[in-house]
Amino acid sequence: MSHGTEVDVQLIGGLLHDWQVRNRRATIPHAIAELRKAGNLENLRRLADPSVGPYRGRYPFLDTDLYKTLEGLAYEVGRDDAPAGARAFYDEVVELLEQAQAEDGYLNSYFQDPDQPKQPWSDLGWGHELYNLGHLIQAAVAAHRRLSDGRLLTIARRFADLVVRRYGADGEEAVDGHPEVEMALVELYRETGDEDYLTQARLFVDRRGRGNLKHTIFPGEYFQDHVPFRELPSVTGHAVRMAYLAAGAADVHLETGDPTLLAALERLWDDMVATKLYLTGGLGSRHSDEAIGDRYELPSERAYAETCAAIATMQWAWRMFRATGRAKYLDVYETVLYNAYAVGLSADGTAFFYDNPLQRRPDHEQRSGAEDGGELLRRAWFGCPCCPPNIIRWMSELQDHVAVARDNVLYVGIYADARITANDLTVKVTTNYPWDGEITLTVEKAPSEERAIAFRIPAWAKDATLTPAGERVDGWVVVRRTFVAGDVGRLSLPMKPRAHGVHPYVDAARGAIAVARGPLVYCVEQQDVAAPVDDLLLSPAAVRAATVREQDVHRVLELTAKVAPAPAPELYPVITGHVTEAAVGEVPVTLVPYFLWGNRQALAMRVWLRTEREH
Repeated sequence: MSHGTEVDVQLIGGLLHDWQVRNRRATIPHAIAELRKAGNLENLRRLADPSVGPYRGRYPFLDTDLYKTLEGLAYEVGRDDAPAGARAFYDEVVELLEQAQAEDGYLNSYFQDPDQPKQPWSDLGWGHELYNLGHLIQAAVAAHRRLSDGRLLTIARRFADLVVRRYGADGEEAVDGHPEVEMALVELYRETGDEDYLTQARLFVDRRGRGNLKHTIFPGEYFQDHVPFRELPSVTGHAVRMAYLAAGAADVHLETGDPTLLAALERLWDDMVATKLYLTGGLGSRHSDEAIGDRYELPSERAYAETCAAIATMQWAWRMFRATGRAKYLDVYETVLYNAYAVGLSADGTAFFYDNPLQRRPDHEQRSGAEDGGELLRRAWFGCPCCPPNIIRWMSELQDHVAVARDNVLYVGIYADARITANDLTVKVTTNYPWDGEITLTVEKAPSEERAIAFRIPAWAKDATLTPAGERVDGWVVVRRTFVAGDVGRLSLPMKPRAHGVHPYVDAARGAIAVARGPLVYCVEQQDVAAPVDDLLLSPAAVRAATVREQDVHRVLELTAKVAPAPAPELYPVITGHVTEAAVGEVPVTLVPYFLWGNRQALAMRVWLRTEREH
């Protein structure tokens, strides 16, 4: 079976389309203003003119914030409703990069800075030079494909060729402290056909864990460098690094067919989903090193679940789907998309979460991104602003992760109002997903030969029906026939509210209940209930009886919860007998989609609620 190819998808309505419009109208102009304010352009400009002032920022990877933004702009500047000032910003940055690149191809405004005592390539553990190159390549490939603009590709290839000369098969056996370049090099190979880039990506994957990286501050586990990739017992270390590395290894497998890589990837993925992934799809439980943590170490109020890790997890999921065709990877992709990723951006598109907890206590004072001062919830920008530009580029590319064609089958994996063309087959999808589960697919153009269309059935959709009926295969329903224009398929995914429990080893949420509907996880904000959220007692029966109400363009859930009595003041009371807890009342509760929390006053929030036992 081939790995398939992305098809032409246009989002024409619905939530994902609205997110992209918001990205163009609000997030991109906001990010351009913040990048200018932060000095990212001046950091490049001063390489030719030091009188501009000193290097701005404390990190050596701030060029990547420009690269990620450029990648998003490559999708947007050619549209009729392109963001104001986007084309001028894009051209300005490209010209600065052309001027800043060294004669040998090296490019990094931090290490090229005349006042920087560190030399290029002197600190691969923390210098992020290859991480920088990875994001430059991805921006360059996007610009070449979407705008037919080869300027960035020329810059990226000069830098990549330097890396091949320095760290290729006959060069120094080194790896970067932050994986990312691996999947970028594979994409550069796909765009250019130059096998040196694929070879280099494979070398970087194979070299990790073999003692080639100098570890400082954190041990090898943090860098996924304590054992070779294929021998990793579980996803570990810095969450973004781990998922980027896995996505890069998946890309290498996709191009080389290496079965040992796929076996490792499947094992690591299954272990992650079973023991280390939050209900929201968030990855990473530790603030101290932005790390994944142990199995079942999933605290709610201290969930790190960095927005960049959500994007990295989706990148890994999409590649695993392409490698195997299995719907389970898109189930996780979709969970992350509508929860752990979407929550990272405010409703107005101009403020961000860096970390994404599943609970906020009433007296919580930490600012997002662990920075002093500023707003208690979302921030306009960060000192380490990796997440906002990452949101921008991924938002611009949502249509690329809706469908795939392989072996004369069109797999529709993510449901949205869209027009999808796969060679000689064009279909229109009409739906209000994820707010309801009714999906209509209409064939607009079809070949005279037999084709197949596969509809993903999410794991939560137990009573899904498709008309006309099809063959159920591993999470898909496949309709195979000679289609004609006007043929219609109707998929119904019942969206009853669900009460989720948790594995007994997850101490942080043992005995609690969370609520979901369709792909959306819901939460309670203090604004929407008269009793303290910490005192609410929720039963599965109350969740099953919940009603759905339209609020703006969203759907909220309304139910009745019981209220526990005020707890005793002792932190650790002595228990002498059987403990009972009788409710003292009931209150109406409105639950909002988790991705919408944090857009109002900074009050308490919970995903996991205390349980009222059913008798």
